[in-house]
Amino acid sequence: MTWSDQLQAAAEFLRERDDFLVVAHVQPDGDAISSTVATAWLLGKLGKTYTMYNDGPVPSKLGYLWSSDSIATAASKPERKFKNVITVDCADFGRCGTATELFEEGYELLNVDHHPTNDGFGAVNLIDVHAAATVEILYDLIGLLKLVPDEAAATAIYTGLMTDTGGFRYSNTSAKVMEIASSLLRAGANGPFLAETLLERMTMGQMRMIQKALTRLEFSPDQRIGWLWVTGDDLSETGASNEDLEGLVNYPRNVEGVEVGILFKQNAPDSVKISLRSAGAVDVAAVAQQFGGGGHVRAAGCRVSANLPETIPLVIAAVQKALDEAQ
Repeated sequence: MTWSDQLQAAAEFLRERDDFLVVAHVQPDGDAISSTVATAWLLGKLGKTYTMYNDGPVPSKLGYLWSSDSIATAASKPERKFKNVITVDCADFGRCGTATELFEEGYELLNVDHHPTNDGFGAVNLIDVHAAATVEILYDLIGLLKLVPDEAAATAIYTGLMTDTGGFRYSNTSAKVMEIASSLLRAGANGPFLAETLLERMTMGQMRMIQKALTRLEFSPDQRIGWLWVTGDDLSETGASNEDLEGLVNYPRNVEGVEVGILFKQNAPDSVKISLRSAGAVDVAAVAQQFGGGGHVRAAGCRVSANLPETIPLVIAAVQKALDEAQ
């Protein structure tokens, strides 16, 4: 199916239905929340009713986004189920989390995403693996529906683009991304405010977590792999939140000569969340898939049911193997 056909099918899905549940992935980031509110904005312009939901809370730094305070969470779950579902930025069905409990039997799902590991779990799939962020896809859909982004929509889409491109620095920053960003600035997105809020400002808890994590920075013998680890106790001791871990994985990755940076976060005695970042020599999505995860060539993640001392050498060995095979 061509991209044009995918867009048309998605537009028909929206036009022919009403009363939608809009869901993004668990532990939402900038693109996930921005895609959620951008989809809600789009539905509102079409005269549709909708409910936004996420398994976890909205990161506090994204509180400026239009209607983000209306996103229901696991702590405020709707007491009804929905037949029409839109998932945004969910690399696989499991990433929907507890939202699946709200899916009515016989539900119909529109899957909007940009992850290469997405297996097309929707009845209708709008997937562009070349898009820098899911909001880029939604921008195309908004254009097809002949809607014009206002300041609220422009701010949401710009936020998703900025966060998933690392402030327009990563290799996914295409000419199209910059053209879209330009149009969003004209539509009212406040670029300097968003850059300061999303890229520069940090909480005291985040700074303390960086201080603690950097004392644990380690490298492989060839110094091509660097990693850090944190625990739930670290969060309590530093006053940091899960969202304060955003970007921590980049510290080992940014060291000259390092090809893959890894952050290990112990959630429970036998559960470790892993974030991987690649300089390009290794497809970290392929590594993450070995452990049931996924993502992008340069940014991916997974979860391992083991303790931290077992998990670290297991994942590093897989990354080292991928590096050796890439030579």
